[in-house]
Amino acid sequence: MVELAAERGKQVSSRVSEAGAGWRCQQIGTFKDLRPNDRSFSWLNPATLWRSRNEILAGLFGDPSGEVRRRWMDYQRSREDFDPELKIRPPVGESFSFLLLGDPGEGDASQYAVVPGMGRIGQDTDFAVVASDVIYPTGSGNEYCDKFFRPYKDYRAPIYAVPGNHDWYDGLGGFMRVFCDAPPLKPQPDRGLRGLLWRKPEKIDEPALAEARKMRGLPEQQAVQQAPYWVIETPHLLLVGVDTGIRGELDKDQVAWLRRTSADPRPKILVTGKPIYRRNDYTPSPLEGGGTIDDIVRDPAHNYVAAIGGDVHNYQRYPVKVGDRVIQYLVAGGSGAFMHATHTVRRVDVGGVHEEEYRCYPLRGDSLSFYSQLYAKRLRMRWLYLTPQEAVCIMAEQIGIRPVRPVEEPVTITRRMRWAARILGAWPWPLRLPVDKVFHRFLSELSDWDTPPFFKSFLHVAVTPSDVTIRCFAATGCLTQELEPPVEDEVVISLR
Repeated sequence: MVELAAERGKQVSSRVSEAGAGWRCQQIGTFKDLRPNDRSFSWLNPATLWRSRNEILAGLFGDPSGEVRRRWMDYQRSREDFDPELKIRPPVGESFSFLLLGDPGEGDASQYAVVPGMGRIGQDTDFAVVASDVIYPTGSGNEYCDKFFRPYKDYRAPIYAVPGNHDWYDGLGGFMRVFCDAPPLKPQPDRGLRGLLWRKPEKIDEPALAEARKMRGLPEQQAVQQAPYWVIETPHLLLVGVDTGIRGELDKDQVAWLRRTSADPRPKILVTGKPIYRRNDYTPSPLEGGGTIDDIVRDPAHNYVAAIGGDVHNYQRYPVKVGDRVIQYLVAGGSGAFMHATHTVRRVDVGGVHEEEYRCYPLRGDSLSFYSQLYAKRLRMRWLYLTPQEAVCIMAEQIGIRPVRPVEEPVTITRRMRWAARILGAWPWPLRLPVDKVFHRFLSELSDWDTPPFFKSFLHVAVTPSDVTIRCFAATGCLTQELEPPVEDEVVISLR
């Protein structure tokens, strides 16, 4: 049921040519004129890392997200209009469409590069959803102006969201204020070393936030959600959004709600801050009280047809056979933040998925070539650079497949190329040394850039009474792909 739009549309994708990947960018797109300033976002800035320290503290001393979430929900339940089932009912018919963005909010060129293509593809969609990390680095309500309201000011439909771990570094204060119209929680003492070091929520500049809201002040842009988790109810499909906090666990109240919601017989798509399959690995979020979120997704009585998660900053798709049906598990976190490499993903076999069934964007070869260029310049080691064509062939040999993209000229893989690939995490080291994983975990994935190609992406989801069509559109930052965003993957899911 998979059809590449590159084979039927005007704009070819990265699976067809280097130009389709953005390598031959002759003119930068108009996104550069949308940004309010030229400031770049960098994870190599010590101040940024210090503001994000709650991730490490939660791992060392326990994640308080569940308890804080309960406090938020206790307040929301006190409101007269509160719906305990957290249903959102957009005014859509039997057929409708929506956009899905994952991990967008860095506020720099890589986020704004997605905006023009998103506007073109999404101009007739009924709503949009943000899956994870609306705002980097800490979800502060004071950063929503340039990282949410400004980039999406021309999108004339509601935007709903589930938070990611970075939104929780502010105690979910910014997220709850913007999306759920909730006032700040009263401070609650947290004793011990965690309480001493924990980053406290920022006080929101209310006049500045009110001014920022005017950028999305049209009646048709208004979204109403009452909690960080919800269900969007439509005639033939439920879109179920869950809040995975900092470390990925769902608290018992949310679990009880999720089980009630999942009992509805209609087909469902899960939207989560943590993907269940990623990087050829299986990482289902645990549930307080036992079990995992995937236990709920796989239960045939619940009728889930797909699960889409952010957090990982690229696109991946795993069609997993569960009994007599296939569930599409997607990673969709490539809508603005730095790119997580795909070239470190070995030959896919997780969940019974065959390599030939797996899809990712950027292609592993493009990921390898880009990082080789980045670090050849950064380390002043020209021999590290691998051309896109060389990188495509190296990845094909390493994985044991034919090159994904047609190779224009024969490539002989040399010892120099293999060592470059080793250093960049694409080729195993002798004696299985974990150098590749260490290097790429702590250096390459903290790197960002502000020039094309960006290898960003967003999803367009079209729903009819009979099926769901999910398309992954690319955003390279080049004018050609901005005018006609290429489709990097497409899958049609039957609802019957």
